[in-house]
Amino acid sequence: LPLCFPEKLWKMLESDQFQSIWWSEGGKCVAINKDLFEVEVLGRGVCQRVFNTQHIRSVIRQLNLYGFTKVQQNFQRSASLPEFLSEEAAASAHSQILYYYNPSFNRAHPWLLGTCKRR
Repeated sequence: LPLCFPEKLWKMLESDQFQSIWWSEGGKCVAINKDLFEVEVLGRGVCQRVFNTQHIRSVIRQLNLYGFTKVQQNFQRSASLPEFLSEEAAASAHSQILYYYNPSFNRAHPWLLGTCKRR
């Protein structure tokens, strides 16, 4: 039987094959480095493809259909200009990382994966 989207996602997160996707927030969120994910996962040949798409927006659509919500990462900004500018550069690089949360998708509670249903 082919795996459903949350099961594929879980296997990717638990695998050491992928550097573009990982558990965040202590196993409560999925973190995706958008640019690296597009190359590493979506850029694979047909035989090695994990998902049936080559587009990140299709993966994001699946996340939304399975009840994941995007989490915004808030940064505290510094008052001094040099520190502010360096923080802005870090935040810009950080903006390539997408965070998604689903209460039924938690590394510490794998049995909840079965409750992760498509809307």
